[in-house]
This record gives sequence, C-alpha cells and structure tokens, in this order.
Amino acid sequence: MGAHHTSMSAEDTVAAIKARVAEAIPGCRVDAAGGGGHFTIEVVSDAFAGLNSLKKQRMVYRAIKDLMAGDDAPVHAVDSLKTVTPAQAG
Repeated sequence: MGAHHTSMSAEDTVAAIKARVAEAIPGCRVDAAGGGGHFTIEVVSDAFAGLNSLKKQRMVYRAIKDLMAGDDAPVHAVDSLKTVTPAQAG
C-alpha cells in the first residue's frame, strides 16, 4: 500500500487500524469503528500499565501514522481514543 489510500473502504480502514495497532502493541485487544475519515479506537493492553494518557495515545498514533499521512489519508480524525489496561477495562 503506497501513499494513495483514497480507494480504501471504511471496512478496509478499520481492518488496517486494527492490524497496525495489534502489530505495534503485541497481545493487545483493539476495536475500531467509523467511516468517512473519522474513527473511534479502543485498545486494551498490559503494555499501558504505569503509563500516562499521553504516552498510551502516542503508542496508538505511532502505529497508525501512515494511515493519517497526506491529504488523501483514510484516517482524518480519531474522534475517540480509549487506552486502558485489562484491569481498567473490567
């Protein structure tokens, strides 16, 4: 996949978000939803233990940065990003 993402459907974009985050944060549980460039992401991982919100969010944004790059990026905005440990998730 190159720099041109415009042909990605919402389903493809959600799948790409999940795959990138799962690769970047092994063992996490990731859920994503949305379309039209706006997405919500929830990630549950032990890797978040002891980290502040900014550090946890940076881990996720770093994983999907290529999906947010460029004028025709499939992800224009993450409207909601929830990053919790399994204990916090309940």
